Amino acid sequence: MNLRQLRYVVATADHGTMTSAAQALYVAQPALSRAVRELERELGVELFARSGRGVVLTAVGEQVVRQARVALDAVEAIEGLSGGRSGGQGAELRIAATAALEPELTGRLLPRFARDQPAVRVRVIRCAGREAVAAALRAGRADLAVTDLPVPGDLAAHPLEQREVVLISPPGLRLRDPLPLTSLDGMRLVLPARGGALRSEIDALLARTGARPVPAVESDERGAWLGWVRAGMGSLLWYRSQLDDVDGLTVRSFMPPVTRLIGLVHAHRRLPPAARDFLAFAKETSREAKVRDHL
Repeated sequence: MNLRQLRYVVATADHGTMTSAAQALYVAQPALSRAVRELERELGVELFARSGRGVVLTAVGEQVVRQARVALDAVEAIEGLSGGRSGGQGAELRIAATAALEPELTGRLLPRFARDQPAVRVRVIRCAGREAVAAALRAGRADLAVTDLPVPGDLAAHPLEQREVVLISPPGLRLRDPLPLTSLDGMRLVLPARGGALRSEIDALLARTGARPVPAVESDERGAWLGWVRAGMGSLLWYRSQLDDVDGLTVRSFMPPVTRLIGLVHAHRRLPPAARDFLAFAKETSREAKVRDHL
């Protein structure tokens, strides 16, 4: 028995279906179902019975969930005592990220966090891709990670923001707005270099659309991308939240919109105080941003 299984059982009880519970926890539904079944086999009891399209607790399941809530509340209280005493002072915080998401840390979150927590030493661990990020967390080389959601069931996820992929085009290029994804077929694009993590993300997106654009420039020199677009060499697929200077260029959304849910992720173990502080800070920053967007 472990805390992850208890969290999954409680979430399933609260949401009525394993699919809804997995969505609420930002984990894959098969991973959640497997963890619940493993706990049932270990305990030798049936915790849930099917009811229509969902599930309901059995009599023994209600008892297990009641005790699971007590156990999870106790763990949270103990972790709070640990974090409250040290306050994260003088600690090291290790955060893993891919090259595509590292700007979210170094350009936006970390500078503000450093002003609030100057004694915390932050180390960013750059990973080649999502699998490397998960491996760093499982091996204990990183305390937290910024990555796409959902994640495997052995990791805990905290959603931060929905990021939109947009098309940045040279001035004068006549295209619809919003733009159908099929319009990318045959379009000249400025792309990251082949074989890298950034290119893999773009290639995965293009594979889902079925479009086959023409590589106009292939380079990881991110600072030069917009210059090449301004020179008319091609258009660029990138994230709206990471655009700084697009004067003179045209930014178009897609229809249907292309988005990625970004969150902070960690292994199911007690977080160091500095990591708990950063997680709370990032969630509050995300809430503030959402409020500003709706004003």
